[in-house]
Amino acid sequence: MNGRQEIERERERERGRFLIYWPVEAISGIASFSLLLIIQSSSSGPTTVTGTLHGLKPGLHGFHVHALGDTTNGCLSTGPHFNPAGKEHGAPEDEVRHAGDLGNVTVGRDGTADFTIVDCQIPLTGPNSIVGRAVVVHADPDDLGKGGHELSKSTGNAGGRLACGVIGLQA
Repeated sequence: MNGRQEIERERERERGRFLIYWPVEAISGIASFSLLLIIQSSSSGPTTVTGTLHGLKPGLHGFHVHALGDTTNGCLSTGPHFNPAGKEHGAPEDEVRHAGDLGNVTVGRDGTADFTIVDCQIPLTGPNSIVGRAVVVHADPDDLGKGGHELSKSTGNAGGRLACGVIGLQA
């Protein structure tokens, strides 16, 4: 992010037009977040997740909000996908899906993913807030609940957890 963008972000923050949340720390040595910015401009509006990841194999990787902001046992402690409505796993555009189902991020040949996700089921305020929960990057593509594997309807068969971070307020 260049200096001009930083100044504009600070001006927006001063006007109170959005909230900024970050993962407090990246866990797991395989991949790392160099940036993860989560913004919701109004309490009833969509939430935008913008990020950069490094150190992943090229291709698709499942990207989810998990229920727990617990990293005492690495990414395994983050629990299942955030699912306050008790639905089956699905694609971000599906009506039936976990709130935390954010689909896949695409990693280029250099091992880096730059992405933006806009979603209406991951608010930063209210009873279903994602603050205090965790974001997780998975080893494999999320099949979006359509793969026919026994794990498709629960995890998207997205494989192991490579990196995670607890979503918290930026200081």
